[in-house]
Amino acid sequence: MRIGELASRTGVSVRSLRYYEEQGLLSSSRSVSGQRHYTEAEVERVAFIQALYAAGLSSRTIAALLPCVDAPSEEHSDAALERMAQERDRLSDHIADLVRTRDALDALMTAARKYRETLEPAAAE
Repeated sequence: MRIGELASRTGVSVRSLRYYEEQGLLSSSRSVSGQRHYTEAEVERVAFIQALYAAGLSSRTIAALLPCVDAPSEEHSDAALERMAQERDRLSDHIADLVRTRDALDALMTAARKYRETLEPAAAE
């Protein structure tokens, strides 16, 4: 199938599919005229890549996980699980940072509200 059909079937833009190829996440064969052609298996692969992106993973991390799919083995599976655990830890740290930032903003808002209460009401005209 050509790139437009893969895009249509997966709900992913043609631009994204080209990006996936540039990043080594997806591959295609080329016709004599240079058009990309994909196999039926690429529909499932694109869905998998989208699931990994939805989990917050970067294209670099996704590329590191794909050997588990392309050449299943205990070694690749262990490496993929370790990489996903690292990414989960990174996300957890980021969430903790966001919670601290939100709490600091809440404290500033509380102080601003208290200050607001000390202001004299605007004079009636």
